[in-house]
Amino acid sequence: MASVCTSGVDTGFVALGTGKVAILGVVQGITELLPISSTAHMRLVPALLGWPDPGSAFSAAMQLAALFAVVTYFWSDLRALACGSLSSVRAGDFTAHAPKTVLGIILGTIPIVIGGVLLKDKLNACGSPLRELWVIGAASLVMGLLLGIAEMTSRHTRTFAQIRLPDALVVGLAQVGALIPGVSRSGSTLTAAMFLGLRREDAARFSFLLGLPAIFAAGVKELLELHHAGLDMQGWEVLGVGLLTASLSAFVAIWTLMRVMERLSSWPFVFYRVGMGVFLLVAVWRGVLS
Repeated sequence: MASVCTSGVDTGFVALGTGKVAILGVVQGITELLPISSTAHMRLVPALLGWPDPGSAFSAAMQLAALFAVVTYFWSDLRALACGSLSSVRAGDFTAHAPKTVLGIILGTIPIVIGGVLLKDKLNACGSPLRELWVIGAASLVMGLLLGIAEMTSRHTRTFAQIRLPDALVVGLAQVGALIPGVSRSGSTLTAAMFLGLRREDAARFSFLLGLPAIFAAGVKELLELHHAGLDMQGWEVLGVGLLTASLSAFVAIWTLMRVMERLSSWPFVFYRVGMGVFLLVAVWRGVLS
């Protein structure tokens, strides 16, 4: 696994150039919001095409593209939560749905913040062992099986309005698993939400809203680290191209996921994840990929 270091930060994406990064941006934007792991695809796609690893910094910074898509798609929900919470503060009544949901999102974000701080030296380091393909394959396989179990056992009856603070904490704890490449942030939180009995579309909705603070923090943190590492103008241009293409494809991804969860089920993602996990493990075992 080749990597390029800039003051200790993995910046392999710069060597790819704008054309290849534009393609990877499309892949990143789609896979960041679908429960199939963007990090897995940022390792798999370049490996299949014979390209260098774009690096963990690229994957982290690209989350800002997903943030833009989620905020735009769920703007009415976010506005309702903000206005409802402000009204509750003025009235001194914190029993309404809006302030409890906002508090739940804050509570659910704490675990991944703690996990990120504890693992900061491993997550985006050059040549991180967490980005090995066998790790990603194993994580993808396990999470695919867990998503399948959640699909089979969940009652799919609870609504978004019935989410409680303990539910938010459970989903927030599941989000910590996304620090391991191949797990998928949306996949881990969606799986946990369905285990709690939420309807598929409401589980996806809560997954996205809960993930907003973590996505924002991770993206901004990575931009600051790239700045402190002295990324040159060419690097910023390449990153900008990736962000642009990722933003556009992220809209397609979020629309697709919500329609699939509303009208079908999560089984297409289960089969895809299990298949990808098996493929990666076999390819690494046979020495086809490394």
